[in-house]
Amino acid sequence: MELRHLRYFVAVATEGNFTRAAEKLGIGQPPLSQQIKSLERELGAELFRRTAHGAELTVAGEAFLIEARRVLEGAERAARAAQRAARGETGRLRIGFTGSAAFNPVVPALLQRFKSQYAAVDLTLEEANTVSLLQGLFDERLDAVFFRPRRLPPDGVQVHRFPDEPMKIVLPSTHPLAEKKRLPLKALANEAFVFVPGSAGATLYDEVIRACGEAGFSPQLAQPAPQVSSVVNLVAAGLGVSIVPVSIAQVLVKGVRYIDVQGSKLSAHLALGWREGDRSNALGNLVALL
Repeated sequence: MELRHLRYFVAVATEGNFTRAAEKLGIGQPPLSQQIKSLERELGAELFRRTAHGAELTVAGEAFLIEARRVLEGAERAARAAQRAARGETGRLRIGFTGSAAFNPVVPALLQRFKSQYAAVDLTLEEANTVSLLQGLFDERLDAVFFRPRRLPPDGVQVHRFPDEPMKIVLPSTHPLAEKKRLPLKALANEAFVFVPGSAGATLYDEVIRACGEAGFSPQLAQPAPQVSSVVNLVAAGLGVSIVPVSIAQVLVKGVRYIDVQGSKLSAHLALGWREGDRSNALGNLVALL
């Protein structure tokens, strides 16, 4: 028994007439009759009672019609499911991001756009530092990551870089320099800094260390922070000063001032990365939205 047999049977049952059903199916009436007879032999039951004006369902035919329609509807659903998956409209997409990346408007905008266009895709998000995100990519726990790239992309990772983001100085509002609109980095030479140290914030940390070195000093770490979003709160508590991406300035914490950096090309880098050769259709749709 094949799906075509079910389609032929349903067509005759719907039309109540072999000739009209054959015309609807686009086949001849004799071949249609032969297919129905073959189906009846296979089932061992008569499905139609032939009449002068057409065909009527038998009791067996009425029972078979209910299940035949269910099977055909299921086959259509299966076909649509396969087609949607092939277009990346269903499935799963696991995305990682750094804490500071979440504040950059390109990240929520891209995710919102993707979710609005591909609502049936199971989208999961994970926050971690850049080192952990890239490891998750290599381990295939994550499909794409918003991370802070170094000058050269990691091996095996395809990268789309977003425009560099300016950085701002963060001072406690009680600091003597807090009323300035802009400051050179060298004005912070004697200050204690709040940083996310080590691998947790390596890329931003390295960029600040580099820029301060060019300004003639090495910043002193006064207080480590668990993540970039915590830095502002620690500065507000008077534990030091810091330098953060400009998007962090939307964190309106009482007791801090954000000040432009004068005379330095200090910037934060952001990119979306995914495994080279990954042929996931859902991932392809995300990349296409870029």
